[in-house]
Amino acid sequence: MKEKFLIIAGPCVLEDLDLALFIAKELKALTTKHGFEYVFKASFDKANRTSIFSYRGPGLEKGLAWLYEVKIKVGVSVTTDVHETWQVKPVAEVVDIIQIPAFLCRQTDLVVEAAKTGKTVNIKKGQFVSPWDMKYAVEKAKQFNPKEVWATERGYTFGYRNLVVDFRSIPILQGFSDKVIFDATHSVQLPGGGEGKSGGEREFIPYLMRASVAVGVDGIFMEVHPDPEKALCDGPNSLPLAWLEPLFSQIKDLRTVVEKHGISSRSTKKS
Repeated sequence: MKEKFLIIAGPCVLEDLDLALFIAKELKALTTKHGFEYVFKASFDKANRTSIFSYRGPGLEKGLAWLYEVKIKVGVSVTTDVHETWQVKPVAEVVDIIQIPAFLCRQTDLVVEAAKTGKTVNIKKGQFVSPWDMKYAVEKAKQFNPKEVWATERGYTFGYRNLVVDFRSIPILQGFSDKVIFDATHSVQLPGGGEGKSGGEREFIPYLMRASVAVGVDGIFMEVHPDPEKALCDGPNSLPLAWLEPLFSQIKDLRTVVEKHGISSRSTKKS
């Protein structure tokens, strides 16, 4: 049986429990309708905010309690990111997938600690790392028998305060990763481009998302919010919930074409 296309989505950071539950329920309904697998994502602490005055999240204890509530009440898998090795054990007790942030993809101790839990580890490709060099980050994790190791493409630094996506990275990363995810929202981020916070070009998200699906990516990561203009983190590069219905329909149609013609490197390997 073929694997379902994966959607990893949620608010950038946990703002409050009611909002997290609302977003998770909306996304579960939409992904179920379109036949996708769904994982809820939100951060309990954004340790890499541009400014010291930016909202970071509710913290480890409260954040994990909220993620557990989402997991049980909505009935979905959950993921979150870790920034320090001591966070890994308590996080692993709640989440299904441990995410390594892009800035920390080369932090050996953090990657290894996550892999030792036996959970799936999703390593986001650093904005400063080539797709070929991500092989070594994935190898670090695989040495310690995690369930799976995924790699997430999220753009590459292209001059000051700008990112660009090289879609060659998807088949390259698929050569050594169990799944390759495309981060459609962070890829349009303008790092540090918003006067003490990151900016973003939300209008380009649908274009990049469709391109990644056409190339044959295994799943999409996206930050979503009912009202991105009021989001406490990454609003400029977050998707409004209202945009998702047509986008999911487009993804489903493109996946049909990809599967029919065996476009992805996964299909090539199986043939």
